[in-house]
Amino acid sequence: MEPSQTYQTPEIIWKYFADFTEKEKTQISKLYTLYLDWNSRINVISRKDMDNFYLHHVLHSLAIAAAFQFKAGMQVLDLGCGGGFPGIPLAILFPETSFLMVDSINKKLTVVKEVAQELGLTNIATRHSRVEDIRDKKFDAVLSRAVAPLKDLWTWSKPLLRKYQTEDEQVPNGLVCLKGGDLAQEIFESGCKPYVWDVDTFFPEPYFAEKHILYLPFRK
Repeated sequence: MEPSQTYQTPEIIWKYFADFTEKEKTQISKLYTLYLDWNSRINVISRKDMDNFYLHHVLHSLAIAAAFQFKAGMQVLDLGCGGGFPGIPLAILFPETSFLMVDSINKKLTVVKEVAQELGLTNIATRHSRVEDIRDKKFDAVLSRAVAPLKDLWTWSKPLLRKYQTEDEQVPNGLVCLKGGDLAQEIFESGCKPYVWDVDTFFPEPYFAEKHILYLPFRK
């Protein structure tokens, strides 16, 4: 990526996704302005990342959609959602899937709620909580973006997962993580054997060179 190049408009999204409806395209296109406004009041995204908003945040979140599909009626938890990634872009693409956005910092959830309301996203709910304290719901999938080590993520997620009745391997039933860097030690310490995809196999952009999708299916 050239140092002067920025991603403040969604053309990079249309490069890789051709199946958005016009409504969804409008929602995606509004994201930058909404986050620019909210970020001036509640800082949830760095200035550098705002300059590359659609590449660093929206397209990175949609890497999950390049690997998986979510079905109508599925219940998905975005664990430590921060300002709304990956959940908000995925909620736009999968409007019939329900997303619960959970974070321990309430001001970040304020941004999520306001952005969802402005976009008319009725499939997003929020909860101000530590994930360890959630006991009243079960989910078909748990998502995470650079929140904690894999060992901790799996410890937190496993009690919250239920077996989803599908034979489609593209429909996730388990933990899906977005992570970067060399993960060999982290995976070893977790004692888990996740499936791993390199994001740049889906989106051949320099930014994704060391970014990965990890998937741990839930098996009782």
